[in-house]
Amino acid sequence: MLITLSGIGLIASLWLRDLTGAALADTLLGAVYLIIGIGLFGQSRFTLFMAIVIPATAAGFLLNAFPHPGQVHTIRIAVDAVVVLCSVIVLWNVRNNPSV
Repeated sequence: MLITLSGIGLIASLWLRDLTGAALADTLLGAVYLIIGIGLFGQSRFTLFMAIVIPATAAGFLLNAFPHPGQVHTIRIAVDAVVVLCSVIVLWNVRNNPSV
């Protein structure tokens, strides 16, 4: 649910910002988050892997682009970190206990 809400928030932020390249990139990332969130309602290990890789890459990019992130970027990085942590835990449990 968290990555789905994050994707919806990134898409909705397009109406609150000027139409720039960064705003369009955030909207595209929101669409990817939304697709991953919908995929996580199923039972795909690939979607779990993507829920680790994509948010971790986005958080790394934000940390690299903004060495001293503001409050909004800090919240985005924290949400991405929580999504990655939850996805790692679920993927670990699925890989080590196939009956789950």
